[in-house]
Amino acid sequence: MPVGIIVSKHPGVTRWASEIWKPSGLIPGADIAHWVELRSEGDVTQYHARTLSLTLYRSDVEAYRVALSMEIPSAFVILDEDESGESPGGWQVTDVTLSPYEAQDLLDSGFSLVEAVPIPSIIASWAQQFVDHHFVEEPFKKRKRDRLEIDQVDEGIGDPRVSQINDVYMSPASLRKRKKH
Repeated sequence: MPVGIIVSKHPGVTRWASEIWKPSGLIPGADIAHWVELRSEGDVTQYHARTLSLTLYRSDVEAYRVALSMEIPSAFVILDEDESGESPGGWQVTDVTLSPYEAQDLLDSGFSLVEAVPIPSIIASWAQQFVDHHFVEEPFKKRKRDRLEIDQVDEGIGDPRVSQINDVYMSPASLRKRKKH
């Protein structure tokens, strides 16, 4: 599904950050756009930064269930530094995902900004249909412990399956001390 990413520009609150750029919404079924100004009210300006394809994968259905069950169902917009200089704020929108697990992995890398944005109802219902169709609950399986064999003999010479002539726990330094001249 093509999704337009809305990015808002707010004035900064410190002298080190004169402006703050933050993803604030999604436009389902949007046309291709590149930093088109949508509206401006006072110091706040909203841009249609980019249109990306929101793709759902069967392998990530569990993650989509988590995103849809959040207090506010959210998608995650990934921003990276703009090396080309085409975006007005120095950040470019590189991806959008419904997987909070993928978003967490990108946050852990430390190179990307990841922001949660509310999902419009049409995208939420589309994703919920996908989840309902593909989700299969896996039953919990408790792992059984291996039986401990108590009648094994430990001779203190390492692995009994490997034939050893000397004690395998001896260090080379202790071998040097044993030599007689």
